[in-house]
Amino acid sequence: MQKKRIYIQEVACRDGFQNEAAFIPTDDKIEIINRLSDCGFAKIEVTSFTSPKAIPALRDAEEVMHRIQRNPNVVYTVLVPNLRGAERAMSCGVDEVNLVMSVSETHNQSNLRMTRERSFEQLAGIIGEVKSTPVAINISLSCSFGCPMEGDVPQDEVLSWADRFAELGVHGITLCDTTGMAYPTQVRALFEDCKARFPALELTAHFHNTRGMALANANAAIEAGINRFDVSLGGLGGCPYAPGASGNVCTEEMVHMLELMGMDTGVNLEQLLQASALLPGLIGHDVPSQILKAGPRLKLHNPVGSMARSQ
Repeated sequence: MQKKRIYIQEVACRDGFQNEAAFIPTDDKIEIINRLSDCGFAKIEVTSFTSPKAIPALRDAEEVMHRIQRNPNVVYTVLVPNLRGAERAMSCGVDEVNLVMSVSETHNQSNLRMTRERSFEQLAGIIGEVKSTPVAINISLSCSFGCPMEGDVPQDEVLSWADRFAELGVHGITLCDTTGMAYPTQVRALFEDCKARFPALELTAHFHNTRGMALANANAAIEAGINRFDVSLGGLGGCPYAPGASGNVCTEEMVHMLELMGMDTGVNLEQLLQASALLPGLIGHDVPSQILKAGPRLKLHNPVGSMARSQ
């Protein structure tokens, strides 16, 4: 019986690194991306072509993109906020551009400093320019499962924005649980509707583990027919608009779980853990990953002596 194929998309080098206070040297970024390129990922989000003043942590976007060793089996995607960013990205030969806006008006104005309609207008301009090239276009809709300032976001509102971008000809849509507000039944209902409405689009789930439900939400998305997931090495990431938020769903925890469930991720867990083990040295602090600390389920140990002998 053929295993169910799940496509794993690594976002730590953009979504994770941009949240780090200390600048990660360019050579170190390139080394970790090259390692990840050999792990079996379907897609890697390399960097962001945002203004270096806005995100100084990723001010080396061009150099990183030009110098990485690209694996022909991996799609290399980057975040672009505007037309200038898209032009910079395409000059580096990216495979895909990822555009972002929030389905929450309050969050969009807090995060992007513009209304949703203004964001849509700006992103539509980028789509119009990129559509004539071989570069794929993905739209990530932030706060699809709730806004920390507005509360619940109506499902119809999310689908309405997805529909507007689908009409513009994007290749894929990512529904993002930006602040970790999603819960499994909500996830399943939204993705079932989204999959039914957009059967030709590449649909991706992007979960954060803010309230400890990322893996449960991933399972709910799989039940709804979703087979693409954004993940972050070591569980890096977070959101400045969710106080106390932890990072994205942890790559190694996701891969470990899915493989135990008999699914095919295409990712080599041993190589993945070796890459994750480099992170504390790169960023100067521990990472949330529990698999990195405890090891895979069947990592065996020598018997431990009795408490009396150990005291």
